Amino acid sequence: MSEKPGHITAIIVGAGAGGVATAARLAKAGFKVTVFEKNDFTGGRCSLIHHDGYRFDQGPSLLLLPHLFREAFHDLDTSLEAEDVNLLKCEPNYNLWFNDGESFELSTDVARMKLEVEKWEGKAGFSRYLNFLREAHEHYELSVTHVLKKNFTSILSMTRPSFLRHLLALHPFESIYSRASKYFWTERLRRVFTFGSMYMGMSPFDAPGTYSLLQYTELAEGIWYPKGGFHKVISALVSVGERLGVTYCLSTPVSSILLSPDHRTARGVTLPSGKTIMADVVLISADLVYAYNNLLPPSSRATSLKSRPASCSSISFYWAMNRQIPELSTHNIFLADHYRESFDDIFKKQVIPQQPSFYVNVPSRIDPTAAPEGKDAVVVLVPVGHLMDDTEGRGLDVKSKQDWKAMVRKARETVFATIESRTGASNLQESLVKEIVNTPQSWKEVFNLDKGAILGLSHSFFNVLSFRPKTKHPSINRLHFVGASTHPGTGVPICLAGSKLVAEQVLDEFGMEKPWCPKIEGRGKGEVKEIDRMHLLPLLSNFHIGLLLLLLMMAVMLYRSYMAEGLANGVWR
Repeated sequence: MSEKPGHITAIIVGAGAGGVATAARLAKAGFKVTVFEKNDFTGGRCSLIHHDGYRFDQGPSLLLLPHLFREAFHDLDTSLEAEDVNLLKCEPNYNLWFNDGESFELSTDVARMKLEVEKWEGKAGFSRYLNFLREAHEHYELSVTHVLKKNFTSILSMTRPSFLRHLLALHPFESIYSRASKYFWTERLRRVFTFGSMYMGMSPFDAPGTYSLLQYTELAEGIWYPKGGFHKVISALVSVGERLGVTYCLSTPVSSILLSPDHRTARGVTLPSGKTIMADVVLISADLVYAYNNLLPPSSRATSLKSRPASCSSISFYWAMNRQIPELSTHNIFLADHYRESFDDIFKKQVIPQQPSFYVNVPSRIDPTAAPEGKDAVVVLVPVGHLMDDTEGRGLDVKSKQDWKAMVRKARETVFATIESRTGASNLQESLVKEIVNTPQSWKEVFNLDKGAILGLSHSFFNVLSFRPKTKHPSINRLHFVGASTHPGTGVPICLAGSKLVAEQVLDEFGMEKPWCPKIEGRGKGEVKEIDRMHLLPLLSNFHIGLLLLLLMMAVMLYRSYMAEGLANGVWR
């Protein structure tokens, strides 16, 4: 699309999920958008690794909250299907493996969940499970309505009556583990329904109870996988943006944000060559802590952000296997025996646990195109502590500096031994033909992630809502942020929701209309058929209504008799 006179120009730094979605939205609104990305690929952590016919998702490997993806494409006048993004449902959700040889299968199938829960906690346990889902459902619906789709521009945003009246119902001051313990009475099931806090880069003993919404969306809406890899979603958004006129400049890092002489307004960006590109508004999709400390002038705010709690990092293995591993399903969780201690090692000591919990994804199980025929692609994510300073961190021991080779070697040996002992698989290491590894240091170097924290800043209570860094710079005009470390938070669907918030904030700043319609819920607009109307008393039969009327008439007659007796005795009661 050729540039039209009078177009408002926007520059976006970083082509992560939030950046490409925001670019498409602003282009739809009429902006002339240019995206600068340091790497030669889009998507940031949501990207692919290829090797000799094998395909690995570098970061996210399961798609949650599918309605947020559909909403993003709907707002851009298209759909996932129209952009050739085909979602495959993963069933079961996970297989969880314990050290005692037992396993637990998580599923959207209620009948299957009934068997699994009752196996450990009996019929009363399944009743408590349904109560857990009811609470998690409230967490989910309230969070989507009042947090993900609302901007928190100041501390006063938290005093909105629509939000404040629901605050306690979200249980933000209790941990996920504490809330789950009210419903699950065995340690086994408490672990089954709390490990998901790892998606937020937090320990279940510290993550607010609100985040049970993660378990809810998996159990109620399912886990999905885009055929061809998670990056299919990102490439689709890039294609939509390009049709709307977005220009992508890959392998083009930005060295600084160009500011006005008084440092009060963003004017564009400066490239490493010294070349400056001007724009009416700048949005940063790169890691927020990195951006404040490397792309903007030094400030107390930048220093403060460096000291904020960060999420964990990971050692991620990408294994090309010369055969299939039938003992593994698409998504597998291996939980440490010393559950709490393993999380303390990661989040309090910043070391690799002696016995880590870890996640194993086999994309070729759900999508055969991920590996050559008869073979498997395997991705292993071992959560570890983030880097402790700019050059090194802690590794196997809290008193030692990082020993990368020893750290990776220990993780690899532990993963192979654990999978084989718990699932019955054998000769895994002999079946490995190629290994690619990401460490906290490589996460930092390739993606500019501060401390190598793969999920950005922590999501503890004082790092969310009005306490989380804002989508607009507090003192520099025309400078906005989108991504994991700003509101509303981390994860691809959350960043897509954030892209809508920041795009609408920019449009408000320029006094422009929002060119997307409100999301249509349910079957859509149009005349509602009588059979679909909601009735006030849908569960009462004529018998129940007659019985209620009879009871009402009896109550009136008793009251009148009582009053008449009082008058006859000369006493008004």
